[in-house]
Amino acid sequence: MKKQSADEVNDELRPEYDLRELLKGGVRGKYAERFRAGTNLVLLDPDVAKEFPDEKAVNDALRLVLELTKIPGPKKRRVAKS
Repeated sequence: MKKQSADEVNDELRPEYDLRELLKGGVRGKYAERFRAGTNLVLLDPDVAKEFPDEKAVNDALRLVLELTKIPGPKKRRVAKS
């Protein structure tokens, strides 16, 4: 009986998934520079993304949300216990 190579034993992918084909358009380190710079990448859902024309619009909207959280709400009155 022929021994299987280590690649054949550890390969859990289905035969129809050819990694050479799937990864041929990939770019290694595409976001590495942004990551080193401390940029946070966030993937927006398609329905949300279509509402914003560019990254400035997203940032402006998030800044507005942050400002709105700083607005004090109405003061709650305490009811004196008898």
